[in-house]
Amino acid sequence: MNKKGSGIGLGLALGVAIGITTDNLGLWLALGILFGSAWERKRSKKEEDGVEPPH
Repeated sequence: MNKKGSGIGLGLALGVAIGITTDNLGLWLALGILFGSAWERKRSKKEEDGVEPPH
């Protein structure tokens, strides 16, 4: 899972799943994209700094 954009895809999938479950798709779709992109940015920052992400 080292490809660029995988964090956003994962966040989107989780956001859709939670949104359907809670019957609030609009909110969780946006939150899923937000959390996914934040996680991806954090991971890319660690790679830039030379810190190896956990496997």
